[in-house]
Amino acid sequence: MSSRLFVGNLPFDATEKEVRALFESSGHRVVSLKIVSHKETGRSRGFAFADLEGEEAAKAAIGALNGKDFRGRPLVVNEAQERGGPGRPGAAVSAAAAAAGRAGAELSPPALGSAYTNSTGSVPSPLRLLPSAFPIGLGVFERD
Repeated sequence: MSSRLFVGNLPFDATEKEVRALFESSGHRVVSLKIVSHKETGRSRGFAFADLEGEEAAKAAIGALNGKDFRGRPLVVNEAQERGGPGRPGAAVSAAAAAAGRAGAELSPPALGSAYTNSTGSVPSPLRLLPSAFPIGLGVFERD
């Protein structure tokens, strides 16, 4: 387990000082804390990453703070995951490349799985996914 924690479901106006005080009020020393903000607007995205002194401190903080009410919202506190991990776009590609022993190598479409093909093995036409009438420009495209 890492000593880096994900702290989610934060109020959008929460400050690093408030979150640090929350950890310290439950007896956990925070080495560093970063509230993640939107690149363009600068507004908080509602989560942060906190580095604690060690794995034992991180486990204790998860037990003490996960689900705890913070300004009317139940916090989600758990171990931070590396980017590209389960549930993130590109995870299947990087996992398949790692399994093939060539992490970062480009994969051919069959290695990506059947999610990108139909039952005949060909890539389905995007027009088949549209409703029967789809407006394009001023006219209407009718599907057969």
